Amino acid sequence: MAVTARTDIKAHSSQPTALFTPAFILGWLVNLTQYLGFYFLITVMALYAMESFAVSETAGGFAASAFVIGATVARIFAGWAADRFGKKKILLIFVALGTIASLFYIPAASMPALIAVRLVHGFSYSLASTAVMALVQSVIPAERRAEGTGYFALGSTLATAFGPAIALFVIEDFTYNMLFWITVGTNLVGLVLTLFIRKPEFIKIAEQGRMKATWSIKTVVHPAVALIGLFMLAIGLAYAGVITFLNGFAQENELTAGAGLFFIAYAVAMLVMRFFLGRIQDKHGDNPVIYFGLISFALALVLMSLATEDWHVVVAGALTGLGYGTIMPAAQAIAVSSVPSNQVGSGISTLFLFTDIGVGLGPILLGTLVAATGYSVMFGALAAVIVLASVFYLVVLSRRAQH
Repeated sequence: MAVTARTDIKAHSSQPTALFTPAFILGWLVNLTQYLGFYFLITVMALYAMESFAVSETAGGFAASAFVIGATVARIFAGWAADRFGKKKILLIFVALGTIASLFYIPAASMPALIAVRLVHGFSYSLASTAVMALVQSVIPAERRAEGTGYFALGSTLATAFGPAIALFVIEDFTYNMLFWITVGTNLVGLVLTLFIRKPEFIKIAEQGRMKATWSIKTVVHPAVALIGLFMLAIGLAYAGVITFLNGFAQENELTAGAGLFFIAYAVAMLVMRFFLGRIQDKHGDNPVIYFGLISFALALVLMSLATEDWHVVVAGALTGLGYGTIMPAAQAIAVSSVPSNQVGSGISTLFLFTDIGVGLGPILLGTLVAATGYSVMFGALAAVIVLASVFYLVVLSRRAQH
């Protein structure tokens, strides 16, 4: 069964062809603030919980993953809410809620309180990130879908590269409370920027004559996006292995210098390729870009499994940027192009739901594998997962109509 292309993709002839509009730029910046808030805390939360409340590594890991649990629960409603009540309204409400939630990290004085804050923060982040993605997708010209999606994804890439580094610097030289205040400030900037986003006239006209969506299982798992979602579940699982166990692997093998540059190499590689890959996908279809990403990601994981020098880890970081950093925005473009224009929120939310499941399951499943076999075997196993995902894409998804 192939994913079918959207037939109404040029339904609004009045849509402009410019890509970097005010709505796109402001949406990009809001998205950056949301991802920074996520990456500031995800890398240090387990350690913070263990140090502050004297809990086990398992409990500390749950404090970190509670955010993902809240985000995953929100995916059940996020796409429908954005389509039903309006992307701008949902974005504003849940950026505000995320800002309020981030304030409560400081007074949270127990593990249950911390986990509650993480759940609410993750819930609000999920709805906000879905809404801003749907909003920006609605202003990207159809003929530049993949290019625009790729540029939009650079915000999350920069957050991936610099968020953890900033967090580690702050807790080493200052305090966790300082990091929490920085997170609050970042969310507050996102809230202010959201207030200035204005929907273009062609979107307002389109929304006036549109029936309001009703919640159903199809708004949670959109049938047109389910297959590319399953593909991204496997990709998310592999990515979770990298971001979760990179530091432990580096410390065990004395490769911390390479690990420190891993996400910088990731961001640089993706930044350079963004000038080419999106245009290639728009012009030649999805397959060349997806295959390029899969090959790069598999090579990154193989190299990690064999790494003995810092430069091995840095090169693996660049390959991961060319791999996961290419596949994710390409899949987002596929998802958006596969659904009607009034169901973009549901399409994006479906893709994120499957990806979140992969990322959420990764630390649990792979932690057991690491304990039994070690890091190198785990990275090798994840390379095999990417090979299986490649076969799935080739057999099931590669016949998708080229656009």
